[in-house]
Amino acid sequence: MNKYESVLIARQDLGTSQVNALVNDFSKVIADQGGEVVRIDNWGLKNLAYRIKKNRKGYYVLLNFTAPATAIAEYERLLRVNEDIIRYMTVKVENFSEANSEEASEATVEE
Repeated sequence: MNKYESVLIARQDLGTSQVNALVNDFSKVIADQGGEVVRIDNWGLKNLAYRIKKNRKGYYVLLNFTAPATAIAEYERLLRVNEDIIRYMTVKVENFSEANSEEASEATVEE
């Protein structure tokens, strides 16, 4: 199975619990299709560079997962249909990026 990173942006008027519920639903779709979600990184509410569908802010979420191509097709189809997701991007990677976990481990060492 291939490794993928997916970033999605949810609408600003959703609550954190609603965004987490959306991410859990998408993770379940990946698992049902034979994939495995390795990591979910919630970046929180951030300003957008430009307005997208009348939104100035959005909840950013990064998902790292391994899955077959059929799972990616179903996952992206559901992202397109969902009106709470304003943008998404899924890319195939060789290795998962470890930038955030390295920063976290350096922060714990400094403390």
